[in-house]
Amino acid sequence: MAYEKVTGPLDSRLRTDIAAGIVAATVANSQGPKRKVKPSDFIPVWFKRRKSAKEIWQDVLKANAALGGSVVSRDPTQEGG
Repeated sequence: MAYEKVTGPLDSRLRTDIAAGIVAATVANSQGPKRKVKPSDFIPVWFKRRKSAKEIWQDVLKANAALGGSVVSRDPTQEGG
């Protein structure tokens, strides 16, 4: 399930979330003029922007610091490598 949250459903027949989003938006919009909603308001986000190498490295440094680790660098002007 965690893998599918990142990559989307493994089986294309399981993309009923789009159909359910359309139905949910239709029902919500039929209940009155409070706020117009779109099907995308009810559909989970499957694909996110990929992180750059620099962003991944910053995440590694944060995790390392959170676990009490230290970074040994050959170049003292660079943080962590």
